Amino acid sequence: MSGAPDSVDGLAALLAEHRYLADPSLATVLYLGLALGKPVLLEGEAGVGKTEVARTLAAALGRRLIRLQCYEGLDAASAVYEWNFARQMLEIRLAEREATPAAREALARELYGERFLLRRPLLDALGPDPRGAPVVLIDELDRTDEPFEAFLLEFLADFQVTIPELGTIAAAAPPIVILTSNRTREIHDAIKRRCLYHWIDYPDAARELAILTARAPEVPARLAAQIVAFVQRLRASDLFKLPGVAETLDWGHALVALGQIELSPETVEATLGVLLKYQDDLAKVSGATARALVEHAKAP
Repeated sequence: MSGAPDSVDGLAALLAEHRYLADPSLATVLYLGLALGKPVLLEGEAGVGKTEVARTLAAALGRRLIRLQCYEGLDAASAVYEWNFARQMLEIRLAEREATPAAREALARELYGERFLLRRPLLDALGPDPRGAPVVLIDELDRTDEPFEAFLLEFLADFQVTIPELGTIAAAAPPIVILTSNRTREIHDAIKRRCLYHWIDYPDAARELAILTARAPEVPARLAAQIVAFVQRLRASDLFKLPGVAETLDWGHALVALGQIELSPETVEATLGVLLKYQDDLAKVSGATARALVEHAKAP
């Protein structure tokens, strides 16, 4: 694809310039998605950086980012297109009052034409763009239902959609499609067959420290090391929702905002809500457990 790096290492370096540190396997999948013109499905726990992949890729390639946030009940009218019924009705009433019979007939033929078409994200992604094909982020696909997945198949396979009144509309240039899922339910095999697949896991300590340093350079080095050690140990706990990289970054920003240069039990207790989002998890970690985690994080 024009404008894309010509190697896996080149893509990884380009993403790193925009402060996204992709491991070799992720960089390989993204490179193949670009080279082969295939959608990429990223799965993983919430907060591990799936959505950020699409954002960074769009910024790195200089492309427009089109985001479709999925939710239960999402349908074609919200994701692909719908007709501007209000404008259609207004035009009809004006034609009935003022236009000649010939003009009314012409309007009837145009009612389901481009000027009455409202383009939603997926149809918008198929249009020409002087900057190149956009990056399309279909975010949290697992929140939708199977009928919408079935509707996506044509878009993912051929980068086109069919509108009964207009026919098939194909992409001027194939968009770069990134789908994400938190795996709250299984995505249908028909979707997976049309995509390259990658699971994004929690990073190890060295990579998480590198991410924190790149994304939050204002965090002092000593504090950054303690934050990562604390979070890494915390993920070994039996919690309902483990903190992701997003929470690690948020915690670093929060501690800097509080003027901290190293972890302390008191500050950790006061800011645990940045890392943990469920009361049961907060209750498990508060008190002696939090103090022990701080001691471990500050150990040489």
